[in-house]
Amino acid sequence: MTLLATSQSFFGSMGPEFLLIIIIGIAGFIVQARLQSVFNKYAQVPFAGGLTGKDVAEKMLRDNGITDVKVTHTPGQLTDHFNPANKTVNLSDAVYASNSVAAAAVAAHECGHAVQHAVGYAPLKMRSALVPVTSFSSRFAIFFIIGGIIMAGVSQSLVLFWIGIAMIAVSALFSVVTLPVEYDASRRALAWLEGQHILTSQQQNQAKEALMWAARTYLVAALSAIATLLYYIGLARRD
Repeated sequence: MTLLATSQSFFGSMGPEFLLIIIIGIAGFIVQARLQSVFNKYAQVPFAGGLTGKDVAEKMLRDNGITDVKVTHTPGQLTDHFNPANKTVNLSDAVYASNSVAAAAVAAHECGHAVQHAVGYAPLKMRSALVPVTSFSSRFAIFFIIGGIIMAGVSQSLVLFWIGIAMIAVSALFSVVTLPVEYDASRRALAWLEGQHILTSQQQNQAKEALMWAARTYLVAALSAIATLLYYIGLARRD
């Protein structure tokens, strides 16, 4: 059977890899919904310190001796991120001016990335190095896959298809490397929050729960990327 014929019988003979993608997709939906629910819940819980997300971020940066990173506001919800290119911690609408437990957790987490950058945390450096090639691969991999299917039907060549698979592998690698970066940022955030006694014991657990569900979204994304890679490899090998 040619790769083209395999793709044509795609829906009639779904392999275990494709079923795995569906299962992970469902899990991802559940995790994202749970994250949103937990964030919304703890966004309503103020903490005694009265510090906003911006205040928390600026204090954590100062406590870690970081003076060249600016805390800014970015529109949207759960759009918080650290940008190492211009050295900014960007906090979303629900975090920047909020004094909730959720805001404190998210702000501290993003500053965890700033601390990683300051100390030269190896996985973060690797992820940053992968950004340009990952951006290119994620954008054009599908075109190589489609071109590979067409070429396989015409000349039996899988060269383009395997190039597409290699590009998907780069994206999968990026997702895997992201895991220790995100988990370590949360670890740094929670350790700092506990050391500063900004939150009560109960609120510390709430912050931990919020960051735990946020980390699971990255775990699901990595599993999805790996499953997609396995699917395409399986498709090529069935040729």
